[in-house]
Amino acid sequence: MPAGTEKLTLSLPDGTALELEPGATGADAALAIGEGLARAALALKVGDEIRDLSAPVGDGEEISIITSRDPEGLEVIRHDAAHVMATAVQELYPGTKVTIGPAIENGFYYDFEFPEEVKITDAELPAIEAAMKKHIKADEKFERRDLSVGEAIEIFKAQGENFKVELIEDLITNEGAETVSLYRNGPFEDLCRGPHGPGTKKIKVIKLNSVAGSYWRGDENRETLTRIYGTAFFDKQDLKVHLEKIEQAKARDHRRLGPQLDLFMLREEAPGMPFWLPNGSVLLGLIEKEVREQLDRRGYQEIATPQVMDEALWHRSGHWENYKDDMYFMEVDDRRYALRPMNCPGACLVYGAHRHSYRDLPLRLAEFGRVTRNEREGVLHGLLRVRAFTQDDAHVYCTEDQIESEVGDICEAIDELYGRFGFEDVSVELSTRPEKSLGSDDLWEKAEAKLQAALDAQDREYTVNPGDGAFYGPKIDFHVTDALGRSWQLGTCQLDFQMPERFELDYTGADDERQRPVMIHRALLGSMERFAGILIEHYAGRFPSGWRRFRR
Repeated sequence: MPAGTEKLTLSLPDGTALELEPGATGADAALAIGEGLARAALALKVGDEIRDLSAPVGDGEEISIITSRDPEGLEVIRHDAAHVMATAVQELYPGTKVTIGPAIENGFYYDFEFPEEVKITDAELPAIEAAMKKHIKADEKFERRDLSVGEAIEIFKAQGENFKVELIEDLITNEGAETVSLYRNGPFEDLCRGPHGPGTKKIKVIKLNSVAGSYWRGDENRETLTRIYGTAFFDKQDLKVHLEKIEQAKARDHRRLGPQLDLFMLREEAPGMPFWLPNGSVLLGLIEKEVREQLDRRGYQEIATPQVMDEALWHRSGHWENYKDDMYFMEVDDRRYALRPMNCPGACLVYGAHRHSYRDLPLRLAEFGRVTRNEREGVLHGLLRVRAFTQDDAHVYCTEDQIESEVGDICEAIDELYGRFGFEDVSVELSTRPEKSLGSDDLWEKAEAKLQAALDAQDREYTVNPGDGAFYGPKIDFHVTDALGRSWQLGTCQLDFQMPERFELDYTGADDERQRPVMIHRALLGSMERFAGILIEHYAGRFPSGWRRFRR
């Protein structure tokens, strides 16, 4: 056999080997495994990466073929459906500009800039849906081409697609991109990383759900866009179940039930800052009571720190360099202050106000702290995404030897509290160092190892979420599943070696030497407002016996 023509050897999910000719693609691999699989194939999976079936395979790669039986298959056809929706929209409304259109949990969306004379409401969705079905029936192939960034910019400039030009220019600036990929289906071609299925006919069932407003890049100072949401499934019954859940979610929407039950109101005078009404204040009091029971049983001391503190404090804590864009500032008597977005610097000042011995540790300081964050108005959502809220916060100062037991105690408190509120399905994530962070690699590796050891000591199942830790340390996040099967991130336990160093916190060790404590940030529920919104929807406003009348 001539040099360079050796066959490729691939590994399949069951461990068997598959031999293919050089230059073979994912489609070739599917066909080699079986004709039935080739007909059902949607995409190629190499390790954790999903690729087009037309993508070449490499020698030694571990591959699998994605079909409708795989969760990734649903994501692929939803991405396909988003492109088909854009095809239909530009066909029905000439002059419409497209921005981005990703697959998301339970569906997909696309953001459009329509001509000024075009107003899209839910009433137009059936016509768009009908046009989509024609393109799906035509089985238009998804064809990829790679070209230089310069060529792509010229193409989109000629089409007047200024949003695409901006995206490519950002890829050049931020990633040093030299080439980009475009995907075509029928008459529509878009800037896209992929992957896509082989053709539109693989999309079996579609439904456009709603129309909403949005801003380009999520910035309310940029262009106003129209977002169309939809979903796609392989089976009509799956779509039926999904639509029933949507109707249930509408019936449970806390933004509707809250005012009806006289719990809270939202006003234009204070966007993202809820007004709690008498019944709502009682509900918050009941939630707070359950949290305080955990504090009392576990040796926490309660503190209260100022909401407004000197800007210099936030430089010292590291928030300025990592969080300043999400903060509010003010100037009084030529001195700059900040509204606190987090409670931890205040807790550090409390700890540092006294001398401590190793006998004082662990020192557990709790605070129902009011915080304010400069969230963009376009992302605010009832109680679930607000600007002003109260955290059931606490900061534990301990020795390194005490980390495992303290983390275990926090996890136990969270388990008990969620059980009290009727949340039984709880999952856990360990989030590691983000790109934007403080401190050395050694400290981060030690902190991550400590949290992992604490979770392992509990025999607790968890997944790793790379790069999603806090800027000062790794964290354990708790997710609950509500009555509609939706997952919500609530409690958190974060390990911090950075802030004690920045605030020069110490304690006297058993050897009479000054030692640096470790700081654990923890919240059992997170935002009290957000938790109340989740609770309203979980129970559809019909709270358990004893809560219904909101008596203290």
